[in-house]
Amino acid sequence: MGSSHLIKNQIAKSVRSNGSASSGSEENADDFLGCTNIPLNEFPIVGYDTWFKLEPRSSTSKVQGECHLILKLFTSQRDTALSKSDSNVSIHKKLLSQIIEYEHAHREPYNWNGRVCPPAWTVLTHHAVQTDLSPLQQAVIRWQCYSSHHRTQRVCYSLLLRLLRTVDAEWDPTAVRGDLVDSFRLYTEHCLCLMKNMRQVFPCTSAAAITRYELMLRTCVSSLNRDAKMLALTGFHNWFKSSIHKWLQIVHDRSGDRIRKAVETDTLEPVQQAKHSSSAVEVATCFGQVREIWLQLAWPDSAGAFIFVTRLTDVSAAFRIDTEKKVERNQLGRDHKSFTLCIALNNTEHVRVFLGQLPRDLDWQGVERAMEESCGAEGKEQVYKALNGQLFNVDLDLQREAKRLITLLTDKMLPELRRYIQHISLSPDSINNDDAVSPLMKYLQDTMVILTENLVKENLTKVLQSMWELLLRMILDAVAENRGVQVEFYNRFQYTVETLLQFLHAKGEGLSLEDMKSGDYKVLDEELRLNKCPSFELIEQYYLEKISQQKTLKHTRYGRISVKCYYDAPEQRLTVEMLHAADIIALDANGLSDPFVIVELCPHHLFPMAKSQRTQVKLKTLHPVFDELFSFHVSPEQYRHRFACLTFTVMDYDWLSTNDFAGEAVAPLSDFCWPGRPNASAAGKSVQPVILHLSRSKPSGTYRPPKALMLDARIGDKEAQEFVRRLKEIEKSMEEE
Repeated sequence: MGSSHLIKNQIAKSVRSNGSASSGSEENADDFLGCTNIPLNEFPIVGYDTWFKLEPRSSTSKVQGECHLILKLFTSQRDTALSKSDSNVSIHKKLLSQIIEYEHAHREPYNWNGRVCPPAWTVLTHHAVQTDLSPLQQAVIRWQCYSSHHRTQRVCYSLLLRLLRTVDAEWDPTAVRGDLVDSFRLYTEHCLCLMKNMRQVFPCTSAAAITRYELMLRTCVSSLNRDAKMLALTGFHNWFKSSIHKWLQIVHDRSGDRIRKAVETDTLEPVQQAKHSSSAVEVATCFGQVREIWLQLAWPDSAGAFIFVTRLTDVSAAFRIDTEKKVERNQLGRDHKSFTLCIALNNTEHVRVFLGQLPRDLDWQGVERAMEESCGAEGKEQVYKALNGQLFNVDLDLQREAKRLITLLTDKMLPELRRYIQHISLSPDSINNDDAVSPLMKYLQDTMVILTENLVKENLTKVLQSMWELLLRMILDAVAENRGVQVEFYNRFQYTVETLLQFLHAKGEGLSLEDMKSGDYKVLDEELRLNKCPSFELIEQYYLEKISQQKTLKHTRYGRISVKCYYDAPEQRLTVEMLHAADIIALDANGLSDPFVIVELCPHHLFPMAKSQRTQVKLKTLHPVFDELFSFHVSPEQYRHRFACLTFTVMDYDWLSTNDFAGEAVAPLSDFCWPGRPNASAAGKSVQPVILHLSRSKPSGTYRPPKALMLDARIGDKEAQEFVRRLKEIEKSMEEE
């Protein structure tokens, strides 16, 4: 076929109104718009599917535009004996096999990329087009020929992997034949034979051999994304299960040995610019290498990652135990300025953060999804609890170790901190607050510089929080040992606490105010506030607490009383009807009591003219009926206070010894005297009685309320001592029982 043979295509435009040209009319002849000429000797085997530029017939023609053509070559005749006896696929496979044998003989064994010479490629392409082989058929034939050639010759595994991916890209399940399945089976069997002789075929001393081995594994275990069952490659990972288990056991044992050795040889000195030492680097590197191998293995069974994580987190426990022993040996005779504890603390945090990345790195969510697909929501929850539980326990162990190290660090500061707190406590009132607190703040500033230089941010925050809690407890102890002193003493410690608060907060760069103003801070703040209060305020708050506690009492075992109270506003008179009591506790040897009730207005400094009144004694009963009336003068200025109340103290009368305390109850005056209350009207006498449950907690001794302790310490305060005396009388009567 010469170059003069052309495919000519002419484009014309009909000018007739009905759209068809008439050969007999010159006026209605079609207009020439352009043509394109394609030489046959330039026609590609795969055909054309492109746009061609329109050309004029002469230099005077005006032509523009392009024409889209799709051209293909077909053949329908077979004139050879081979083509009549074999299929097109079989013939193409034989052609390619012969070409591969020839081409590979003139190439380096593992370096050949599979490309053939241009003439061979032309023959193969012509035959594929003439026999109308699909892209999938061509991809499958190439895989079959090259993988078959691999059984006798050394082939580049990246080539085989590329051929597999080409088959996958062209995949059509309806076009798969049984010989493709056989080719996969033969290939994997041959790869298994090579693995059995791995030391000879893939020597570990050769980096290139190891790379070839990894590529062979990938081609061996990789399967097509679509219809993998048809290729008989499902479950292939089960062949390696026992080997993976052995590998994990070896990893577990050797990693443990590696970590122990790293900790033993660690001098607990920072490495380069980091704040942790060599053992933390070694541990993270060890885990990282194992994790990287696992990821490269690409284990198809997602649930198999559980075994890996279990083994890996077991190893981390060895790091914690070995670090603990190492620190104990290194801390003998040293103080916190040796930095050993800081480095050990940073090591723990470094490993803890690394392990915290395992769920992301090992795709735990993928494991959960896989279990959910196979076992439902129950399987997903089981895996979630197992994996996270394992990691949680390791993380908890590391946090405990960090807490232990922080305690060691702060304990070494105790003598200095105690000395400075004592200095503040013993400073005379003539020294201003800044001078008293200055030594403590100077020590803390120096310590802060050391800690900042040697601790990572997370650990610095934890150590500062521990220091803050330690200082609060020490100040609390100092205040508890100095109750009843001058108000200036408590003001000074209030100033100390506020100074420490601002120092450790560091304008938002340190601890958060929300975290600092909780726990012991609230207790200390309340302690300082109350110690600065006058005695009468403490007594008032004592009764406020009693009123609050009374409202929560229900069905106590100490019995109850029934009273009726009503207020005559014009006369400013409060009337109390003591009706009866029930279920009083037995305080006599006969199993009964001789009860009577003391009725008082409290606190006494609010009602200085009101005297206590008492009922008659009811002998030998636990359910006395009194039916007695008592009157008290109460002004509006008195009953308007929230702490103003009636107290009912039930006592057991003894002839020969001190009366025994049986229980008490309180009732706020606001329940009876406030305008608008039914008890404060003319119909007050007809209101229903009030049931008050009795309480019988010890008012002093071990159980003495903080306010009572503060009042007891105020030896020179007459009002405080009188109040405490009453509480001690009740305590004494309870002890004599």
